[in-house]
Amino acid sequence: DDAEGIVRAIRMALKDARVDTEKIDYINAHGTSTTLGDKIETLAFKKIFGPYAYKIPISSTKSMIGHPLGGGGAIEAVASVLTIEHEFIHPTINYEIPDPDCDLNYVPNKGIKAKVKFVLSNSLGFGSRNAAIIIKKYSGA
Repeated sequence: DDAEGIVRAIRMALKDARVDTEKIDYINAHGTSTTLGDKIETLAFKKIFGPYAYKIPISSTKSMIGHPLGGGGAIEAVASVLTIEHEFIHPTINYEIPDPDCDLNYVPNKGIKAKVKFVLSNSLGFGSRNAAIIIKKYSGA
């Protein structure tokens, strides 16, 4: 199905990082606010995380900065690091009408304080050129 490329990228990131799904504390979604894209990304999260997907806070950096195309992944990785450092999950702004198919733990309009150790940052590209990275809080040498 359409979520398979996203699922594959996330599975590879989790495997490369040697991190179990239940360790992910926050997801920085690709989140372009398109009906089809957001539904497919939501479906991918459900496939990867199962019922745990409903517990993970999820937001979109693009809601605040727009879509920088090729620069999105790098900017979102920096935002993910800052989430860990400042213990603050930024919101998805301009979130007004929830889509019933996008029913996960999205963080709408107002950020939340949270201790975050592991972040999944998701970057999707045209033609299923998808990437995902797991970022972990640094705990010393």
